[in-house]
Amino acid sequence: MSEERDQRTQLVRSLGLLDATMIVIGSMIGSGIFIVSAESSRLIGAPGWLLLTWVVAGLLTIAGALCCAELATMMPRAGGIYIFLREAYGPTFGFLYGWTLFLVVQTGTIAAVAIAFASFLGVFAPTIARDHYLVDPVTVLPGYALSLSTEQLVAILLIAFLTFLNTRGLRVGKIVQNSFTVTKTAALFGVIIIGLIFGWKPNCAALASHWWDATANGWSAQVAQPGFTVIGGLAVALLFGKAMVGPIFAQTAWTNLTFIGSEVREPGRNLSRALLYGCGIVVGLYVLANVAYIASLSLAEVQNASRNRVAVAMMHAIFGTPGVLAVAGAIMISTFGCNNGLILAGARVYYAMARDNLFFRKAGTINRFHVPAFALVVQAIWTALLTLPRTVTTNPQTGVRTFGNVYTQLIEYLVSADLIFYILLVAAVMVLRTKNPEAERPYRTWGYPIVPMFSIALAAILIFDLAYLAPSTSGIGILIMLSGVPVYFLWRRSA
Repeated sequence: MSEERDQRTQLVRSLGLLDATMIVIGSMIGSGIFIVSAESSRLIGAPGWLLLTWVVAGLLTIAGALCCAELATMMPRAGGIYIFLREAYGPTFGFLYGWTLFLVVQTGTIAAVAIAFASFLGVFAPTIARDHYLVDPVTVLPGYALSLSTEQLVAILLIAFLTFLNTRGLRVGKIVQNSFTVTKTAALFGVIIIGLIFGWKPNCAALASHWWDATANGWSAQVAQPGFTVIGGLAVALLFGKAMVGPIFAQTAWTNLTFIGSEVREPGRNLSRALLYGCGIVVGLYVLANVAYIASLSLAEVQNASRNRVAVAMMHAIFGTPGVLAVAGAIMISTFGCNNGLILAGARVYYAMARDNLFFRKAGTINRFHVPAFALVVQAIWTALLTLPRTVTTNPQTGVRTFGNVYTQLIEYLVSADLIFYILLVAAVMVLRTKNPEAERPYRTWGYPIVPMFSIALAAILIFDLAYLAPSTSGIGILIMLSGVPVYFLWRRSA
């Protein structure tokens, strides 16, 4: 009987180094690199600052991967960071991570990427649009409404389809992941090469004389952040932090590999290498992609790209309509593959929580294909619901209501909460070296303790910056995280 139960609950190690690296790259390269540079450039107003946001976000990612690799090789189990935080700080912190991951971080990322997929499908089918409503927005709370547009419907259908594929077994998910990761990485590389070869027109941002002087480019802190009263260098510093939200979001999913640690072969060797190889490749490609953007477009063209589609604007400037269709297709492939990796990995955390009696018990079982199907379905249902809300802004002079961009608001919800757990993750390396110094560590963090301390300091600065500049959205993410405290004690009591 116990053997039969093990077969219902145990995952199988069937992923090699290539598969693991593909999950890192595939989860990271999604929609962000093709979209978020528009908002970042509006916030910071100069090409030099735009590139620096991507470089600093890349350093944060690499530093986090260097630290996380030590923990991943110590504890190669399903659940990844949930397990690391539980071992370092106790079950309460592990639960808070899993709770926040389920309510906003993982599911919010899946929802945002699904919305991006639908947005680019709209290039081919204009009836798919965020303002083409099947159900008009209905205000449910002050500042919030629920709606169902054709764009939102396509996002929900994508989530459902990919969830179904992943219930068919890890082999199916692995094939989809590897195929789409190779395709979209090649597509991103192609965008970079095209921009670097065919760009460099006299009016492009890369050749502008004002690389760092945002005000000389017509930038104003008060325009970038309405109601902002800070001026001078402090204004630039604060808005630089907010401009990093998009680049951080575009790179945040590298941790997904740790969630499937119990399904990676030779984890002591493959987990650390996959994390470092995958993050290094993606960070390099992201910086080069932004060089291609500013080499092909003026700063104003980057800032005012239609619906923030910077890559589409670049390809249109070079090849016209055929270029637009080509890059839109490439981005659809990218977002499809990215969401497959996010859906595949996220369910493993809820599986691990259920095994600790901290989530629906059935989520701790696997189906006949040896995957946590119930956890996948629960994740899909909540993710679909996250595509429905949007912010509402009313113009006090005209009374006209404006409905927020679902993609942007989801990013702001999740980044602040994600950064808090980033700090806890990095600090866990130091905590466990003190708490459990004799544990086997196949990989030890390079640059310890400087790298962890740098990571913690930078992430803390960004958290306070976002709390000051975007309290309504970043604050909601933090409140969702804190809501897990009473839930944890109720769940433990019922268990």
